[in-house]
Amino acid sequence: MSKKETYWFATGRRKTSTASVRATSGKGKIIINNCDYNDYFGRDISKMIMTQPLALFDMMGKYDIYANVKGGGLSGQAGAVRLGIARILVKINSDFRGELKKTGMLTRDSREVERKKYGQPGARKRFQFSKR
Repeated sequence: MSKKETYWFATGRRKTSTASVRATSGKGKIIINNCDYNDYFGRDISKMIMTQPLALFDMMGKYDIYANVKGGGLSGQAGAVRLGIARILVKINSDFRGELKKTGMLTRDSREVERKKYGQPGARKRFQFSKR
């Protein structure tokens, strides 16, 4: 990337995943962790979730997206990249903010896995009760 080329940067998070997303004007290639997004995300639903903000404004072929994602699973990583792309689109054009906010793509999904408690096999499950 040349020094004069402009790019936009944003961070997205979901569950335990963190995505550092950078966008430049280009032909629409999407690279995640130095790998094409079609190869990185095996499931079609993960690809669809990740590209929702671009598809909402019909901008699939206008920007090159580069993302580095750490932590979590593929579902959380797709959500983290989606939030990062949505934040970049607001930086590019602030008119997109209302539509992205209405569809819920600018809100960080704060749901996390509940911790396991001691004396139990899981977060909520109890061991079987025995009367005798």
